[in-house]
Amino acid sequence: MRNDCTDYRDLFLNDRAMMDTRAPVEFLKGAFPGVTNLPLMTDIERQKIGTCYKQHGQQAAIELGHQLVSGRTKAERIEAWAAFARANPDGYLYCFRGGLRSQIVQQWLKSEAGIDYPRVVGGYKAMRTFLLETTEQAVAECDFVLVGGMTGTGKTEVLAQLGNAVDLEAHANHRGSSFGKRASAQPAQIDFENVLAIDLLKRRAAGQQQFVLEDEARLIGRCSLPLPLYQGMQHYPLVWLEDSLADRVERILQAYVVELCAEFVAVQGAEAGFAAFAARLRESLANITRRLGGERYQRLAAIMDQALEEQARDGQVDTHRGWIEALLVEYYDPMYVFQRESKAARIEFAGEQQAVVEYLRQRSGHFPGAPTS
Repeated sequence: MRNDCTDYRDLFLNDRAMMDTRAPVEFLKGAFPGVTNLPLMTDIERQKIGTCYKQHGQQAAIELGHQLVSGRTKAERIEAWAAFARANPDGYLYCFRGGLRSQIVQQWLKSEAGIDYPRVVGGYKAMRTFLLETTEQAVAECDFVLVGGMTGTGKTEVLAQLGNAVDLEAHANHRGSSFGKRASAQPAQIDFENVLAIDLLKRRAAGQQQFVLEDEARLIGRCSLPLPLYQGMQHYPLVWLEDSLADRVERILQAYVVELCAEFVAVQGAEAGFAAFAARLRESLANITRRLGGERYQRLAAIMDQALEEQARDGQVDTHRGWIEALLVEYYDPMYVFQRESKAARIEFAGEQQAVVEYLRQRSGHFPGAPTS
């Protein structure tokens, strides 16, 4: 039998297959990418055993557990674990702390299915701690530079052209603005943090020591940036991306109207998808009513309603430019002008997209292992 695992770095660097034996409710609160949840106990069973433990102690709880998970139920779960083990001979199993639950699964696999299968020592909690420390170490030891700029200048496009860029919005499945929700849901907070940490871990293992990030607020939708990273971002040097108003309007039209509508249609079908897309746009505008002011909101909402009617009728999106341009000029741009002024001392370069990409590629060349494309 392979030894139980304490090398968390290896687990994540090499995407080792892992079987999570925690209850489904625990798994949904936070897990690691690619793992399979095959619980020892259901949520209800876990709740009953927890109550028993509090009232009567560990031994009584163990006995109740054996009663609840027995017979056909036990056989079905062991078969599911065995199937996973056979399909993933180099994998591991774990529970929350690497204790009783994973030990029981390990023992039953051996006694009932004849399979020796190793577990992760310390379980989920130890691996989660390792990933939190991974992010903290990267913040402490690596060089970071931010890409800032007005809404719609194409900051994500810049990141896509750099080998050492970390796309926080992609990890959060959100475009980062009041209109940034996608058709699919955002990850749980813990999942977001775990995926980000693994991304940093793999990049550092490949030799990267400098990272380019978009200048973000603390919240990307409902996902909150890890505090050490966010605190660092208040001081990192900044590269400012510039573009014309016309280009910015077109970029936002494409991303927030054409592409977002297509996302909803792909998920829900043509009719329901368009209805959900239209509701999302209206909701996004309504969410900033207080900051827009009543008169301005009513004016932009009327343009948006007309644009959505035309889009539904004949597929044309031209009228959307009206509310997009007004929102940029009257709402977003004044905020970004203030931001640029407040961050002026940190701006080390400013320019349009190609100049910014070239600057950041040259900048990364000063750091060993940093890719240039």
